Amino acid sequence: MTENTTTALADATADAEAIAAAEMNEQKAVRMAKRERLNAAAGAPGGGAYPVSVPVSDTIPAVRARFEGLEADARTGETVALAGRVVHLRNTGKLCFASLQAGDGSRIQAMVSLGEVGEESLTEWKDLVDLGDHLFVSGEVISSRRGELSIMVASWQIATKALLPLPNLHSELSEETRVRSRYLDLIAREQARRNVISRSTTVASLRSTFTGLGFIEIETPMLQTMHGGASARPFTTHSNAFDTELYLRIAPELFLKRAVVGGIDRVYEINRNFRNEGADSTHSPEFAMLEAYEAYGDYNSIADLTQKLIQDAAQAVAGSHVVTWADGTEYDLGGEWDRISMYESLNAAAGTDVTPATPVAELKALAEREGLEVDHPTHGKYVEELWEHFVKGDLVRPTFVMDFPVDTSPLVRGHRTTPGVVEKWDLYIRGFELATGYSELVDPVIQRERFVEQARMAAGGDPEAMRLDEEFLRALEYGMPPSGGMGMGIDRLLMALTGLGIRETILFPLVK
Repeated sequence: MTENTTTALADATADAEAIAAAEMNEQKAVRMAKRERLNAAAGAPGGGAYPVSVPVSDTIPAVRARFEGLEADARTGETVALAGRVVHLRNTGKLCFASLQAGDGSRIQAMVSLGEVGEESLTEWKDLVDLGDHLFVSGEVISSRRGELSIMVASWQIATKALLPLPNLHSELSEETRVRSRYLDLIAREQARRNVISRSTTVASLRSTFTGLGFIEIETPMLQTMHGGASARPFTTHSNAFDTELYLRIAPELFLKRAVVGGIDRVYEINRNFRNEGADSTHSPEFAMLEAYEAYGDYNSIADLTQKLIQDAAQAVAGSHVVTWADGTEYDLGGEWDRISMYESLNAAAGTDVTPATPVAELKALAEREGLEVDHPTHGKYVEELWEHFVKGDLVRPTFVMDFPVDTSPLVRGHRTTPGVVEKWDLYIRGFELATGYSELVDPVIQRERFVEQARMAAGGDPEAMRLDEEFLRALEYGMPPSGGMGMGIDRLLMALTGLGIRETILFPLVK
């Protein structure tokens, strides 16, 4: 494409946007005039274009369920009073039609005839009702000649006047519009509404599973004087009251462990976390996360728990462990999930003999041979990057990847039989990391050593290294029982259940 062609396309796009904006402003002006007429006609507050209430006694979904299967051209003799958003409008001479949509996307037809409402009311309908308005109607439930369930309107009232027109509901919204104006996406797209319901159902299922297993849900601070619990860059802010720098939570881990120290043996939290890092199809700077800790468990029992949580959520959302993604693909979350060793799977895929004792220089040479660049390189970071390069892309089934290098997991207990690794797993579904689990490090002396090493890494320029948290170490010195812990992204869980990207699973994602 030549520079002139590119410039011409940019100019044409700008012209089209300018025309669309002018049309939008013109339509808004017309609707503003209608708003003024409605308010003037009402003559008192609480009416007009935005009445405080309308006498609704029924809902569109309930009426549809009640009169399902009504024969064509039938009358019921039953009157209902309901409201919905006007998403289709057709005005003819003596009979007008509107399609009213409820919040769940269900619709019903409203028929306004001269014989039922009179000439004055019919004229006002034609003059005042627009696409996008919220409308109250009362009348008899009937079926049209074409068999469409309808309300033969006896009275009507605008419940809310829309000042801007709806987008074309017969064409796809752009991804930019869907993300930036999610309210329009919810009006226009069934998938968007299903996403909200699926997320709510999933979170309810998680809580139900935890309750059935005797876990207690608690809340931990979102503003913290010291960030910890994960290797991530924090967002910073300032407290005027305390005149101190604070951090938005990157993980609730260190506070949940304090609760375990205090005797809450099975504890979890569904929370909002904030990490000042990149954003892509699987990462968001603000995200929802589940963390749970189980006294007298380990990374094996916590893997069993995680599998149950996800399978129960799939059952709640899809009615089966086999979920159907938005593109129609079926994905089986059932059965027992594979558990593989990070080092063993790397060696099998790469044809190498990497062990926890392999020198950094050898790992560096292997990474360079594969064209891999590793920031702040350590043994563990090289191993994890090489594993992702050789193994990650071939994982299809849900898989627990077990036993990670010690230097990349400073809060995890050392492996009970293999020196140099820790009892940690990452769960991969659909090729991305969904959850992580541990046998928790509860020895305060070793934990202090790990924190000191993290402090050295931070001093060396690693922005994701953890700080030494004296208050947490003091809690551990009072004794934390052997425990298993896990963390799972709620947004990513929805990705696994629906096949959608992260910006679709978050209702209102952060955008520039």
